[in-house]
Amino acid sequence: MKRKKWLIIAGVLVIIGIFAIPEAYAYLTKRNYESEAITQEQVPEGYQVATFAGGCFWCMEPPFEKLKGIQEVVSGYTGGDTKNPSYKEVSSGGTGHVEAVQVYYDPEVISYEQLLQVFWRQINPTDDEGQFVDRGFQYTTGIFYHNEEQKQAAMESKQKLAESDRFESEIVTPVQQAEEFYRAEEYHQDYYKKNKVRYDFYRGNSGRDDYLEDTWGSDRELDLPKK
Repeated sequence: MKRKKWLIIAGVLVIIGIFAIPEAYAYLTKRNYESEAITQEQVPEGYQVATFAGGCFWCMEPPFEKLKGIQEVVSGYTGGDTKNPSYKEVSSGGTGHVEAVQVYYDPEVISYEQLLQVFWRQINPTDDEGQFVDRGFQYTTGIFYHNEEQKQAAMESKQKLAESDRFESEIVTPVQQAEEFYRAEEYHQDYYKKNKVRYDFYRGNSGRDDYLEDTWGSDRELDLPKK
């Protein structure tokens, strides 16, 4: 009776092994939780795309998502060579990507120039080694233009900021052509909503808001229509 029981168990284990081992092998040898490249077809109809890097992408979603004319803000990675990079790979600094956001906006409601004004008020544009508590190239800033109009607007906006004397150091945020953008893993999307306590703790201790308040003061908030 015991032997029969063990034979049954052994048989079950063999069957499980036949089906499970190949799946386990594929799972363990495949890069898990990887990102997905966003195609033009995925951009909502009637909306245009703006791409910005401002350090931690968790902190770059809220300022844009609260504005009228914004359909969605997607956290992701851009600028590197690795296909479908994972968060672990990007955050380690080994892929050449930066954390960034893509903003889908209705140009009939909000302009690209206004988005640039919002962008500058979220970052330290004089820091080329990271942003606030996050250090490394993967957390540096950037404006990634999608057409010549965006390029011209970004260059003019950067020049205007440099001439404002608001910053003592050089504005080092680069303006460069947009490259392939990879949507980050789903748990990063709207992180400030899904994990409010953790997000608030991280942001409150990052130094971002203290810096922005000291730098912009009463000019930090723009008079733009909110949702």
